[in-house]
Amino acid sequence: MKTTSQKKNSELVSRAAQLTSDTAPLAQSAAAKPDTRLPIDTEARKANRTLPTDKVLALLHTVNPDLFNLAEVVGKWIWVSFKEQPAASLRQQLAQVGFHWNRERQAWQHPCGAFRLRGAGDPHEKYPTYYPGDQRPA
Repeated sequence: MKTTSQKKNSELVSRAAQLTSDTAPLAQSAAAKPDTRLPIDTEARKANRTLPTDKVLALLHTVNPDLFNLAEVVGKWIWVSFKEQPAASLRQQLAQVGFHWNRERQAWQHPCGAFRLRGAGDPHEKYPTYYPGDQRPA
C-alpha cells in the first residue's frame, strides 16, 4: 500500500485509550520483536467468516482479548479500527479469525455470515451499534 506519511511504531491500545490518550501501549511494537507469523489457514479462515456474531466475538476474545476490547458490532458485522496501522502479527490474527480490511471505512471488518455487496450510506445510521468490550466484566 502506498503512503505519503512515515510509518510509526504500531501499538495496540484499548478503545478508551485511543479516545483519550496516546500513552501506555498494551502490545509491543512490531519492530521490537522478530516476525514470528505463521501462514494463515485459509480453510479455517473461510469457515470463520460464516460464524455468527456471538461466536466471532468469543473467538476474538480467545485469540486476543485486546482486539476484543477494540471491537464494535455494527448490525451483524464486527469492525475493529486502529489509529495507526497495527503490527503484522495483529493483522494476521484478524485475518485468521476471518476479518478483512475495508479501505473505504478504514476498519477491519468481519461479515459474521451476513455477506452483502455494497450498501448505501453509513451503516451506523441504519443498524444498532455497540462495543462488546464495554459490556463484558473485567
